[in-house]
Amino acid sequence: MSKIFKLGVIGNPIEHSLSPFIHSRFARYENISVDYIAYKVEEDNFNEFINDFFANSLSKGLNVTLPFKKHAAEIHGSLSEEAKFIKAVNTIIRHENRFLLDSTDGKGFMEDLKLNKIDITGKNILIYGAGGAVESILYRIILDKPKSICIINRTQQKASRVVKKYQSNFQIESSINIEVNYDVVINGSSAGLTGAFIPPGKIKTNNKTCFYDLNYSLDKTPFCKWANDYSSNVFDGIGMLVNQAAYSFQLWFDVFPETGKVLNDINSLKK
Repeated sequence: MSKIFKLGVIGNPIEHSLSPFIHSRFARYENISVDYIAYKVEEDNFNEFINDFFANSLSKGLNVTLPFKKHAAEIHGSLSEEAKFIKAVNTIIRHENRFLLDSTDGKGFMEDLKLNKIDITGKNILIYGAGGAVESILYRIILDKPKSICIINRTQQKASRVVKKYQSNFQIESSINIEVNYDVVINGSSAGLTGAFIPPGKIKTNNKTCFYDLNYSLDKTPFCKWANDYSSNVFDGIGMLVNQAAYSFQLWFDVFPETGKVLNDINSLKK
């Protein structure tokens, strides 16, 4: 009888997570037996949950989502260079008797850009939002050497904090330059999902400008609905979600799973 490895995602709220669906599909296509569960945990119980979960010898790893990504970076273990810099973890791997801690969000984002033939090297990028979602991809964006990056946020202080953190790596602006023609517009604000998204003031784009929402929904997000008035090159975060999950799966099982089939499975659920 084959081993059934225990996996899961921890967050709060967690009820609408697609991670169990995605990883169960990965496991099925790769012929690996897993039991992947979404766990809703209160913040005060984070450490206790981690200890209890990994007390089982078949517990292979966990995905981590809000509000625990910063908490997970403080677990005693080996942080990847990326996770150490952004101070956030979305994947916990048990390796022998220790934890490996990594963030696959940025890699998943860049992989989805590549699959959609979106090249950001030498391009002007505008980002809405300055929270954890943006920080999780900014590290990888800078490595791809764009021409310029502008981060705007409803709270200017928050945008300035992110700019300051990365200023030794890249010169980032925190206000829209009306002279710049933006090639890629990214929404990293949760307002793009809740319906509270407020379209920005006048921005210069072109007919090839790509709009990308880090949020995802089985229906179109408010940001995507707004972006459709500007361009046909509009993408939500489903592809990023599936690809960051694939990188997590690879960290656990040393195999990069088939993502195309899973994306098709999810798209078949969309309205």
